[in-house]
Amino acid sequence: MAIQHILVVDDSATDRFFLTELLQTAGFEVTGADSGEDCLEKVKTAAPDLVLMDVVMPGLTGFQVTRMLTKDATTAHVPVILITGKSQATDLAWALKMGAKACITKPVVSADLLALIKTL
Repeated sequence: MAIQHILVVDDSATDRFFLTELLQTAGFEVTGADSGEDCLEKVKTAAPDLVLMDVVMPGLTGFQVTRMLTKDATTAHVPVILITGKSQATDLAWALKMGAKACITKPVVSADLLALIKTL
């Protein structure tokens, strides 16, 4: 299935705006969510083909939400890419353990993100 609709989850309005603009310019339909809790609601109503999610957020973290999405039969098919502000191997290992397809670091490199999305 080709990815057409992406749910961008980030508590930073600036980061959400940057990612939304980048993805819309590349031809994707984008929905935004500002928290892990908001993501859990929108993933069921917006039916995204991909979730692009920040790791560090108040309330539920990106790791926790990824785990919930990948363990729920109704959302397990939706791939998740986590975005972290830390460039540590432990974040990547933890992201994969929670069920994410990948973990990238901020600042996001546009070409790298688009190339990664094409591989899913």
